[in-house]
Amino acid sequence: MAAAAAPAASSALDARATGNLERAGQVASWVNVRQFGARGDGAAIDSPAINRAIDAVAKAGGGTVVFPAGVFLSYSIRLKSKVGLFLDHGAVILAGDTPLDGTTTGGYDAAEPQGDWEAYQDYGHNHWHNSLLWGEDLDGVSIIGPGLIWGKGLSRGWNGEPGRPDTTKSGVGNKAIGLKNCRNVLLRDFKILEGGWFGILATGVDNLTIDNLLIDTNRDGIDLDCCRNVRVSNCSVNSPWDDGICPKSSFALGYPRPTENLTIANCYVTGGFVLGSLLDGTRKPITGLTDPPTGRIKLGTESNGGFRNVTISNCIFESSEGFALETEDGAFVEDIVFTGITMRDIRSAPLFLRLGSRMRGPRDAKPGVLRRVILSNITSSGASQLPSSLTGVPGHPIEDIKICDVFLEQVGGGTTEMATLQPEERAQAYPDPKMFGDLPATGFFVRHVRNLEMSNVEIAVRAADSRPTFWLQDVVGADFFRVRAAQGTAPTFDLRQVKDFRSFGSRGLPDVAIESVEERKM
Repeated sequence: MAAAAAPAASSALDARATGNLERAGQVASWVNVRQFGARGDGAAIDSPAINRAIDAVAKAGGGTVVFPAGVFLSYSIRLKSKVGLFLDHGAVILAGDTPLDGTTTGGYDAAEPQGDWEAYQDYGHNHWHNSLLWGEDLDGVSIIGPGLIWGKGLSRGWNGEPGRPDTTKSGVGNKAIGLKNCRNVLLRDFKILEGGWFGILATGVDNLTIDNLLIDTNRDGIDLDCCRNVRVSNCSVNSPWDDGICPKSSFALGYPRPTENLTIANCYVTGGFVLGSLLDGTRKPITGLTDPPTGRIKLGTESNGGFRNVTISNCIFESSEGFALETEDGAFVEDIVFTGITMRDIRSAPLFLRLGSRMRGPRDAKPGVLRRVILSNITSSGASQLPSSLTGVPGHPIEDIKICDVFLEQVGGGTTEMATLQPEERAQAYPDPKMFGDLPATGFFVRHVRNLEMSNVEIAVRAADSRPTFWLQDVVGADFFRVRAAQGTAPTFDLRQVKDFRSFGSRGLPDVAIESVEERKM
């Protein structure tokens, strides 16, 4: 959108009025951005006036800056401690365009310098100031209200993307909201359309509440990186090209910091709809994607610090990839609960747990751990041919996994040739359910695991499948109680280098206890 400058005489009048207001000590706890010269006409750049309002309220000791109905075309808006933004009905904060090759004057604030750890995570995770709204080292900040943040002029961070600037160029913004090292933050009730690389990137943010957001975006919806004491609830996210809600624990702060004490509840994630059609309620199915839509909840990929004390409950996945829990860069992942979940039209594995050894971080880092995880009360229908996957690497197994009260329906159609596959380890590969290619299991592919318990688990298929329901290799201590295999002639279990295995109480299967077996199908 082309930005038209306000008439000089009018701008001077606004400046005098603002100065008089401040000198008279009339800055109230609630101020309207129009009092400080914002026009809200979608043509004049309003960020200077908005920043004046925020500064004045901060100087007065705190309060709320109100955006009434209107379109407030803006570049970087700088948040301050003890200052909240209220977006009223009809209010839109619209991200301004920047030239495709960047700009030396104007545009978004410069991406701040980073330390020698910048290579440990991608560019987007290393910078916050080049955002539409950003704050650093703040205490007490909020963005609330039913209005809209539209990141129309933001980059998605992909070089050469049609109609969008390269995110590394001067003056280019790539996030709707960027927060670093903040405390006591509330984000509630507003909407985000086209959030750029991240609708919300919160790094090192403690005591964070995100509630009742509606996000319809062109990459990640919500990224929670190295954060503590976080509550995400009642949010709906459509993100066809990237993840919906994505806790991470990168090295972006210059040291490994876990994301911990996190709850995600009552949320809906999808990647299946045309951009904008979740916001307007039309929910038009998206077509023509070269890869399956993402749109999931995922913990990991960036995983130096770890995840501890996490509960994800009462959430819905639709037309997206499934749940992913990953540690690749030395992170400790422990005490995780994933419960009360419904999934429909899952385009990859419904459940993907991965402990790998990519080790993108300091040289002295060692592979992490993934342990004490409960997956329960889950139903999935129409999932892809990929089974759920629980995989460590040689010498570094996943540990203490309980899976109970689960019904997973797959499309099926696996061949006898697929049943004979021995997938490569790919210990250092990027973690993704498709990383191993086709897999020799219908329900669960399990490799390098210690202490696994499955109870009341049923696997169903829409088309006949020649692969075993459960494929296990290098597994020690596995209990299967009241499981139901996919119907057909394929074996229920394919066991390879398995110790301390038990299966009991399952229909159509004799109870069995195996101390050690090199290879067996049954």
